[in-house]
Amino acid sequence: MSLVAGHGPLGSQRAGRLSPPVDGSIVLVEPHPRRVRAVRGEDVVLDTEQCLLVHREGQPLSYAFPAELAGELPAAPVPEAPGYVTVPWTAVDAWFEEGRRLVHYPPNPYHRVDCRPTTRRLRVTVGGETLVDTDETVIVFETALAPRLYVDPARVRTDLLRATDTSSYCNYKGVATYWAAVLGDTVIPDVAWSYDEPLPESEPIRGFLSFESPDAVVSAELPAGQTFR
Repeated sequence: MSLVAGHGPLGSQRAGRLSPPVDGSIVLVEPHPRRVRAVRGEDVVLDTEQCLLVHREGQPLSYAFPAELAGELPAAPVPEAPGYVTVPWTAVDAWFEEGRRLVHYPPNPYHRVDCRPTTRRLRVTVGGETLVDTDETVIVFETALAPRLYVDPARVRTDLLRATDTSSYCNYKGVATYWAAVLGDTVIPDVAWSYDEPLPESEPIRGFLSFESPDAVVSAELPAGQTFR
């Protein structure tokens, strides 16, 4: 993601422009000087500092390894990197980059999360109840994605929120907890989420809430999108 996703510089919907112009999809293959390990059961089945990163539009970021290191693991050749192969993420039980266990796909070195305090207003109503209305917020700028507002739970009607069983994972923010709005006998699921134990780059939004739901009216004062044509 990042380079090839959303409005990234190598994606089909890039916000900026390349000079000279480049048409069609672009695949970037680059060295990745970090130790990557794959574990199956109690065995380390791949351990190398010689992998590549493959940025391909429409697909998650992936590692490519020298073919001889894949051993008996299932592997597919990388046309843009002769002699290298990709290994399916699910072929092993766990992936590690240096000391961090990974989920879903490798972290992208070009992906940045920038959390800034701001006075942009956030107002959220659900079923006629106002859950939050404040201009004391944190705006999160995340590479190739639209900015979002997060808010301290002290500014939220948390008495109307209840944690749900829904969760998701972000390589740059961590595990998200989702919250339902409870209005009397009516439960509106997953109107908000928060990161209770965020990864270091997202520490400023620890425990803060962000809102989005088709059943909620979310008014967020965000920067206007801009693209070059």
